[in-house]
Amino acid sequence: MLEIQQLASATVAAVAGGRNLNAVLAAQWQKNPQLTSQQRGAITDLSYGTLRFGVQLEAVLAQLLEKPLRDESLRWLLLVALYQLQRTRAAPYAIVDNAVRCAARLGEPQAAGLINAVLRNFLRRGEALLAKAACSDAGRYSYPQWWIDGLRTQYPQHFAAMLEAGNLHPPFTLRVNRRRTARDEYLALLAQHGIAATAVGAEAITLARALPVERLPGFADGLVSVQDAAAQLAAPLLDAQDGMRVLDACAAPGGKTTHLLEIADLELTALDSDATRLARVRQNLERLRLDARLLVADVNDTAAGWDGKPFERILADVPCSASGVVRRHPDIKWLRRAADIPQFVLQQRRLLGSLWRLLASGGKLLYTTCSVFQEENSLQVAEFLARHRDARLLPLCGVVTADGTPEGQLLPDNEHDGFYYALLQKM
Repeated sequence: MLEIQQLASATVAAVAGGRNLNAVLAAQWQKNPQLTSQQRGAITDLSYGTLRFGVQLEAVLAQLLEKPLRDESLRWLLLVALYQLQRTRAAPYAIVDNAVRCAARLGEPQAAGLINAVLRNFLRRGEALLAKAACSDAGRYSYPQWWIDGLRTQYPQHFAAMLEAGNLHPPFTLRVNRRRTARDEYLALLAQHGIAATAVGAEAITLARALPVERLPGFADGLVSVQDAAAQLAAPLLDAQDGMRVLDACAAPGGKTTHLLEIADLELTALDSDATRLARVRQNLERLRLDARLLVADVNDTAAGWDGKPFERILADVPCSASGVVRRHPDIKWLRRAADIPQFVLQQRRLLGSLWRLLASGGKLLYTTCSVFQEENSLQVAEFLARHRDARLLPLCGVVTADGTPEGQLLPDNEHDGFYYALLQKM
């Protein structure tokens, strides 16, 4: 447990310093090739959990410290240990003992007494400390205050449930490749392998617990892909028909690209500005035995790689705050700032304008984000419609939204993440 605790603390520290969680974990595996898959899983779980509940844990830690810590590495170690004590089944004495030993490894042997005192104090007074932390919104929900305030204003009926959903483990959902099998057939195949799962919607299947993809029957042969149930709505909503010329802008990692090609035979261009990310699209296409034209380009540079022929359908899965998928990426709570939202709005506005020029008359553009902030979603689309007289908003078939929420806005719940969809037609 000692090495696991130490590496989880280092991971959390790196994220707090501004780095992406997945990138940090990948670097940890490369630096420590001796780690077993079980150890990697434990480090991942501790890192995710500490980041997910970090705001609350910091509120608790502030009560346990008489003065600020001089060494930040001790802070991250304490947060990881507090998470373990509160939310894991590990033996408390082992957690405390390993944290003390970790402090010595960090070159802070004099801090052993402090670490021991803080953690044992939590064991004695944890319930009262958590109750006091919950007196503040940040301590109660474990989000930055600006995030809580924004959701409370925009979703007064739903904000608490949204915040709580963002702290849950995300569902592990599969999309069945209709070209290779049917949903019920794959459910039966899972049952044969002793994997519990339930149907969600027309083609989605949610597993009772997450599994490595190599353990999914037929995954390597392209029978299924991992994709959230809400994200699976994009391809059907775009209404692409056989033979159509389609652009998937900001395509990486390719989940929506491949879904479009599973649904119809298309002349599809998958575009992304990042060549490394676009390589993942190619890998997914190859696994699913599908074909598309891949283009590394900036959407705003309409001359780059474009033959001048307009597209009949465009999927605009634009960069956003990712506030609807925070349970999958808890580092977002640490990396995102309130000032980032206006910057995303400007970027989205520019992308929409650039893509609109590539759309054929009568064609459809599906605007989508994995955000729940209305500035990026319904307000963005309303502003676009006000500026473009040749655009009209089409109804969304099969998208059910909660009372009091804008059309097309899906809130995170037990079945899916938070997403937004708007279908625009060029007149």
